[in-house]
Amino acid sequence: MISKELLEILFRPASMQRWNDHIRPHVGFTELDKQAHKFIFAYIIAKTEETDRGVSIYWQRLIEGGIFEFLQRAVLTDLKPSVFNRLMANKSQELNDWVIKQVEGCVAGVEGGFLPKLKNYLSNPQYAHAEKRILKASHYLATRWEFEIIRHLNQDIFDLGQTDQHITNEIEEYYDLAGVQKLYLARKTGKFMDKVGQLRFQQRWAQTHRVPQTSVLGHMLVVAIMNYFFSVEIGSGEKRIYNNFMAGLWHDLPEILTRDIVSPVKRSVEGLEELIKEIERSLFMDEILPLLPRNWHQEILYFIADDFSSRIMVDGNIRKVTSEIISKKHDTDTDNPLDGELVRAADQLAAYIEAAMSIAYGLQAPDLVQGKQTIYDKWASTKICQVDFRTYFDYFA
Repeated sequence: MISKELLEILFRPASMQRWNDHIRPHVGFTELDKQAHKFIFAYIIAKTEETDRGVSIYWQRLIEGGIFEFLQRAVLTDLKPSVFNRLMANKSQELNDWVIKQVEGCVAGVEGGFLPKLKNYLSNPQYAHAEKRILKASHYLATRWEFEIIRHLNQDIFDLGQTDQHITNEIEEYYDLAGVQKLYLARKTGKFMDKVGQLRFQQRWAQTHRVPQTSVLGHMLVVAIMNYFFSVEIGSGEKRIYNNFMAGLWHDLPEILTRDIVSPVKRSVEGLEELIKEIERSLFMDEILPLLPRNWHQEILYFIADDFSSRIMVDGNIRKVTSEIISKKHDTDTDNPLDGELVRAADQLAAYIEAAMSIAYGLQAPDLVQGKQTIYDKWASTKICQVDFRTYFDYFA
């Protein structure tokens, strides 16, 4: 069972401003967006190692490691990176012990051995060593992406040379990873990550002021992490956990091309929502997918195609089934199971919490109040395998 406190922690980094001693774009850079960008960088690097070099990637460990580091940063709030790095260099064990102490109560109910893995990840340098390197490289590449924007805004005010050199030196430590080389050259995959970065600047509930504000990119990560929690709650196998997490992480990616169209607009005309989905898919196929290696396309389309239907692969063809059927018959690597039903429910729960938190902070905008009630009425009664979503919705009722 996932605690209310853990769900709240997922949104905490949305209030953590990065580079807050520099001139930044109007919408700023939040830690939530940085972590989301980092996860997609990690996918690119790990996938390149897997497909180009034949390296076996322990994907579940990579996903879990990213979540552990997310929780670490959420607990350590907005320490300046230089201070955080110095503290970790000198007091890493003490800091990590403190992080574990802060979160162990709210993560104790997460299935799949989550808490023991968290403790091992933060305290044992040898545990998940390869996955830690991929995540660390992704961290610096996401930082570099932000820095290139910061540089242009601050070049006449701040001496950025030292920061520039530090980031460059850190990235060079991971040049042995083929994906780092590709991304640093800023060719096709680099352009893809620029497109992903645009989702940092697309705000959710765009017509309504909220606290904390969340971007489309940050929302995607929240949904992905929720999917991980729900997947282990129903006892999913490794391939199912991987697919469910990645489907959450990628589910709104086509909005790079269409922006976040609010639900009332989508549903204002019969058939409009389906037409928007069709346009998104067509534009994604034409403009975004070609930026990624061709041998990845089938998997990525599997993540985002008909993203809210549960499905398996049979002889290379997608077959729609229920999550109940997956649990009973198809939770195997061979069947490539993906719970689109969980993605949909997590997407709605995340939207509900976004509205509920803003209302709790005193922002009683009619769109938020009505949106919250509409989502609750439609989705709170959802049950998928062993997951009863009413419990999670009622946390924030």
